[in-house]
Amino acid sequence: MDYKVTTRNEIETIEIAQNLESEKFPNMVICLYGDLGSGKTVFSKGFAQALGIDEPVTSPTFNIIKEYMGGEMPLYHMDVYRLDGNVDGVGIEDYFNKNGVVIIEWADTIAEYLPEERLDIKFKVIGEDARNLVFIPHGRQYEDICEAIL
Repeated sequence: MDYKVTTRNEIETIEIAQNLESEKFPNMVICLYGDLGSGKTVFSKGFAQALGIDEPVTSPTFNIIKEYMGGEMPLYHMDVYRLDGNVDGVGIEDYFNKNGVVIIEWADTIAEYLPEERLDIKFKVIGEDARNLVFIPHGRQYEDICEAIL
């Protein structure tokens, strides 16, 4: 089952991310999909803030992976757009078992490497600041989270 939410501004997108963070668990994987400027990094910032990470969270486009260790648990924030589907030597799959939360922007570019159990969130711009977010849980734990917060 898919879950749909409309946010009307960045604050509402951040609130959704913070609600999701309250349900976090070790090895949680969140995959973000959407066009440039659709709210993926805003969501990631909101999640990181709720996790207690004080340092600025930016899109890791040129780093591929940014590790944030200053919160309640590690956050591994990835932007895999530049990999063009080639993850050789990056070790992305290793992060799925590091007892932190993994957030992957542009996850569709590495679909074949994603874990079976994960939460997909698709962002669609519907107005200047408004977004439709579609949550697609893969696995019972992610279904339970969507039921709890949406």
